[in-house]
Amino acid sequence: MTMLEITPLTELKGVGEKQLEKLHKLGLHTVQDMLLHLPLRYQDKTVLKPIESLLVGVEAQTEGTVIAQAMTRGGRNSLLVTLQSPTGACLTLRFFHYHYRQAQSFTRGKTVRVYGEVRSGPNGLEMVHPAYSFINLQKPQPLESTLTPVYPTTEGLGQPSLMKLIRQTLARLENNPLPEHLPHEVLQELQLPSLNSAIQILHQPQASDDLLAIKNFQHPAQHRLIIEELISQQLGLQRLRQQEQKRCSPPFFPSQKTNELIASLPFHLTGAQRHVLQDIQQDLQKPHPMQRLVQGDVGSGKTVVAAIAAVQVAEGGYQVAIMAPTEILAEQHLQAFQEWLAPLDIQVAWINGRMKAAEKRHALAQIDSGAAQVIVGTHALFQDAVNFNQLGLVIIDEQHRFGVHQRLTLQQKGQKIILEGSENTTNQPSNDSYNAKHLRQSEVHPHQLIMTATPIPRTLAMTAYGDLELSVIDELPPGRKPIETAVMSNAKREELMAHLYAKCKQGVQAYWVCPLIEESELLHAQAAEVTATQFTDHWPDLRVGLVHGRLKGEEKARVMNAFKAHELDLLVATTVIEVGVNVPNASLMIIENAERLGLAQLHQLRGRVGRGDKQSHCVLLYQAPLSTTGKARLNIMRETNDGFVIAEEDLKIRGPGEILGTRQTGGVQLRIADLQRDAAFIESAQEYSRLILQHYPHHAEALEQRWIGYKTEYQNA
Repeated sequence: MTMLEITPLTELKGVGEKQLEKLHKLGLHTVQDMLLHLPLRYQDKTVLKPIESLLVGVEAQTEGTVIAQAMTRGGRNSLLVTLQSPTGACLTLRFFHYHYRQAQSFTRGKTVRVYGEVRSGPNGLEMVHPAYSFINLQKPQPLESTLTPVYPTTEGLGQPSLMKLIRQTLARLENNPLPEHLPHEVLQELQLPSLNSAIQILHQPQASDDLLAIKNFQHPAQHRLIIEELISQQLGLQRLRQQEQKRCSPPFFPSQKTNELIASLPFHLTGAQRHVLQDIQQDLQKPHPMQRLVQGDVGSGKTVVAAIAAVQVAEGGYQVAIMAPTEILAEQHLQAFQEWLAPLDIQVAWINGRMKAAEKRHALAQIDSGAAQVIVGTHALFQDAVNFNQLGLVIIDEQHRFGVHQRLTLQQKGQKIILEGSENTTNQPSNDSYNAKHLRQSEVHPHQLIMTATPIPRTLAMTAYGDLELSVIDELPPGRKPIETAVMSNAKREELMAHLYAKCKQGVQAYWVCPLIEESELLHAQAAEVTATQFTDHWPDLRVGLVHGRLKGEEKARVMNAFKAHELDLLVATTVIEVGVNVPNASLMIIENAERLGLAQLHQLRGRVGRGDKQSHCVLLYQAPLSTTGKARLNIMRETNDGFVIAEEDLKIRGPGEILGTRQTGGVQLRIADLQRDAAFIESAQEYSRLILQHYPHHAEALEQRWIGYKTEYQNA
């Protein structure tokens, strides 16, 4: 390692304890970290645009003469300064935070140069809190010769302070360059600038550099750092895979009961389900932990595949834990598993946060003794009181809703208990390589099966879940009809309510989804409670149920069961029904304020209908006027039922962060690379990471330390 790689930030001038704390919040610990803290974007102060040529939504630099200044009083005090160009075009500067002297400095006739984003205001074009300077017309201030970097920062650490520190680190770089950790062979193939040259260009782009390419993240210097960071991230995932291959797990083989379960099902498995089941069954037969992610669109039949895997493990004498993010989904799994496994004499237990003390004691004793072979629950499975007898398989549904540390906690529970209870090696086939003595003396890890109904675009799956094997159930059960989706303005709400009532009177069951629980003028959203009351007031004979997050668990379960038993015609609900609700007779859904929900959430909600053989319909109600993004979302929902198409479009609209959910906070934290923008580099980064890990292990270690460094905790998950 060179000095800059390990030099602490306290060696920089101006970095004391308080400043250091702020820098640590940004993930900066060494001088090398500071050098790799690259600009988020750049401001172009190399040109001066006339006021009359400014465009709304675009950052620009312009100049004008002060013709008016006023301090307004009201809901929010403002300082308003009006600039005018020689042609008479005007621009208002708006300041919410100002002091009296600042206001007095804007005297009539002064020339002001400003930089900021142009907005549409009540009196025409305006800029809010622009950067500004007063211009002496006798000694005109020269324009910047290059782009101005804008860095990611944190509260209490402004751009000027950060730029001073970065200038210090760049001065050190001149005499003490960072080493190249990419092997010479890779550098030759990539034909990109050196690491140190790339860093200098991106922190201090020169007029001779291609400034447009830098602004658009298309410059070779940016590509140089993006590919190195993506290779480092892929190295971490490859290493995770290697670690899993070295760990021990009990192997499990398909048994007579797995065949009995498949034969007893009232439907045939689809080709996709059979293919994914084969992947899982082969994984479970290996003496190291299965780490498999199963993606399957809404209604594709992931749960039954998980149940068959659970039987394979239960028959091997070990326990299975099934973890779901909500009580509604956990209860749905409980009912399905009991229905399928009870005839096979496999006992299913249930743990949730609202159990009565006696009921909970009984369940915990069943789990501890091993009498309960399959255990279904929510985050309650993490409780210290839950002691598994021998945990052989962990099934996690909608994994992105759990933090990585929660997943690790459950895995460690299984690991610890298996070590203590590994004497029991019954039901293991005699012809396999299973060695009981070896297992007793080793750390034993349960197999992991992770399921999601949120289709993940391929580029995201390669990065966020690159440590897992991936299977996709890309086929819906036969007889399922595509859901017909319509988009309507909220103006037709009452007409739609009457239509829904008429349909319910014909035997249809329906959902009416409201995004909020309480009335909010700001969001123009109808409350679920108000909507339910409106239905019962208008049509007293309509059987209406209400479900939202504030209901107690028992009440929520009672309403859901009544709806499933067709004791209710209409279920008015918030987005708590997004996952885990399976009522095949429900064939109509109305989603209010649909423009306020993301594509993935809309797709999940819509998937609550279309689960039977009836033609199902979904109506997306929106509040006018629709934004461009809102219009795009609703059009995509109207045009396709394909979750993977929707996921790709969602990625374009929202970016990767929200799609990955909590997984993002645990794993994929990138400094310069962007999973959406730089998707084209991911495949080659994967290939180079394999090459480096195999032939240049020392380079691999140095690269991971450089780019991941202090963020490696998640790799133990």
